[in-house]
Amino acid sequence: MAVEITDSNFQETVLNSDQPVLVDFWAAWYGPCRMLGPIIEGLHGDYDGKAVVGKVDVDNNQQIAMQYGIRNIPTVLIFKNGEVVDKFVGVAPKASIAEKLNSFL
Repeated sequence: MAVEITDSNFQETVLNSDQPVLVDFWAAWYGPCRMLGPIIEGLHGDYDGKAVVGKVDVDNNQQIAMQYGIRNIPTVLIFKNGEVVDKFVGVAPKASIAEKLNSFL
């Protein structure tokens, strides 16, 4: 299961990570987020030990969402060395997300 990222563990899990981190900003009640969910879970398994793949529930972690200007969901940010290096909004195929993440490994 993808790492649950919260306001309280964001610094340690994302900003201080020595691996690239893919963060899915989502909400359980929104259809496109539910469509992207299984893709994110699959990526978590594929990148175990190579990258961190996690999810931020925007309803429960509004501080992070506001900090990164998340206005639409799902939004996926890729972090490397504590900085946002890529971003996309909406549902994308697993292969295209993997290609983006691979470029930061």
